[in-house]
Amino acid sequence: MFSALFSGKNAKLILALLAILVIFSGLGLRAPWPADEPRFAQVAIEMVDSGQWFFPMRGGELYPDKPPVFMWSIAFFYWLLGSIKLAFLLPSALCGLLTLYLVYDLGKRLWNEQTGILAAALLLMSFQFVLQAKTAQIDAMVCAWITLGCYGLLRHIYCKDGWHWYYLGFAAMGLGVITKGVGFLPLLMLLPFFLARHFRPAADDIQGGWRWWAGPLAMLAVIALWFVPMLILVANSNDAAFELYRDNILLKQTAKRYADSWHHIKPFWYYLTSVIPLFWLPLSLLLPWLLPKWWRAIKAGDRRIILPLGWVILVLVFFSLSPGKRGVYILPALPMLTLISAPFLHDVLQRRWPARLINGVVALLGSLLLIMAIAGLLGVEKIQSLVDDYPIQPWWFLLSLGVIGLLGGLFVRDQGKSWLVFILPFWLLYSTWGYALLGPVKTPQQVLSNLQHHEPNPVPLVIIGLKEQFLLFAPYPLGHFGYHTPIRLQAQAAWQWLAEHPDGKVLVARQSGLNCLNFDKGIDLGFAHREDWLLLDNSARQPDCLVENPALPVFYAAKP
Repeated sequence: MFSALFSGKNAKLILALLAILVIFSGLGLRAPWPADEPRFAQVAIEMVDSGQWFFPMRGGELYPDKPPVFMWSIAFFYWLLGSIKLAFLLPSALCGLLTLYLVYDLGKRLWNEQTGILAAALLLMSFQFVLQAKTAQIDAMVCAWITLGCYGLLRHIYCKDGWHWYYLGFAAMGLGVITKGVGFLPLLMLLPFFLARHFRPAADDIQGGWRWWAGPLAMLAVIALWFVPMLILVANSNDAAFELYRDNILLKQTAKRYADSWHHIKPFWYYLTSVIPLFWLPLSLLLPWLLPKWWRAIKAGDRRIILPLGWVILVLVFFSLSPGKRGVYILPALPMLTLISAPFLHDVLQRRWPARLINGVVALLGSLLLIMAIAGLLGVEKIQSLVDDYPIQPWWFLLSLGVIGLLGGLFVRDQGKSWLVFILPFWLLYSTWGYALLGPVKTPQQVLSNLQHHEPNPVPLVIIGLKEQFLLFAPYPLGHFGYHTPIRLQAQAAWQWLAEHPDGKVLVARQSGLNCLNFDKGIDLGFAHREDWLLLDNSARQPDCLVENPALPVFYAAKP
């Protein structure tokens, strides 16, 4: 699939150019999209505007769900470039490039240059990896830190390049922990190493004694760079909100989130059946032929396979044991899996059925897209209904992708190269034409344009049921009553707020059960994020409203 393209003296240059083209295409062409991107972008903007970088704030309210490292990186580029459209995707893109380099360099050191290039190329062609590198979620960054942790450990325990690589690996784990709590995962690679050393010892095995324990100390030292100042600042704040921030981020968002998740509940086998087959394409198609080769390498005692493969299995088990699961959680396992697949890739793709399987899947994807596009263009009701609520007609876009996939699957047969023919245009079209199509669907711009049409001059404005994208696009300051405040209490607070601000307006999604407000008095602003949005004024206050709590505070984003 890749060996012909990624071979020869220009292979590294071709790979680098393709990586930059695929990952950076479309940068600056779109705004942050839900669910996570507007939140992180808004936090970064408020860091720069307020000058308060240590504690993330979302709409003037503390955001305690994640450590601040990823948001710091967006804030840095926003401060540097002055454009959130450019800044919010740069950290993930750069972390994607770092991960590709680490996989390439490991492949080169453990096997040879060609293997390193193939490993990185296989990762670049993997659907989930590129998707996250082009998305402003934390996962691309934590994947980079985890890969760097594995890199440092393998440089030490297999390549014998020195203890400083071991300590670097643990320092990377510390960065991973203060980016997203699971950054310690490379530590699991020591389990297959010590088992291999015990059952099949080698003459040059590293011993080390007490120096093994210095690695966790390096990780803790990096964590302490954020953790200790945070504790000191909270202790000196005498502010209950900061104490809640500390308790939430240290307990609820770590151990409790893993052991007793309250959302994204999935069965134990979720990753094996619902994530890996689709999101790890094309590698997932080759697993039946790779497994026997890995098994033979394990029986031969090849630690280049034993250590990364043992680690991948442990990572999958770790995330499968938690009741809360999202597909992106297992992304950090993908780089190591591509690493140990690359040595056998050329041989596997020389066989008839792996290449046929890839071609068949590409042709199938192309056919499905083509059928959907033609049905949409012909006005088939069930297909058209998918976009009835949105100002979008994606049929020519889907038709283009479908034609590319079908032709690639049917006519490009050499070693599964049809995947290259399909996936490269897919990312380029998605990052340009796709961004333009999805912009009105993924943002509330039309709703807020209608708001500005009705209220061209700034007015006191609050929202019930905050969505961070409204903060990003609001034409003037937008207040809210707390992100986690129950909706019924927000409605009661809005009822009180309107009494105190007779010229104020309330932005709210149409919903039932809010007896304090009369939605029939609202102005329809349009449809966004699966909801109809209304603008209410003082006339929407119902005569009687049972207020359960005193007036809630109104939070506003900090402005420069």
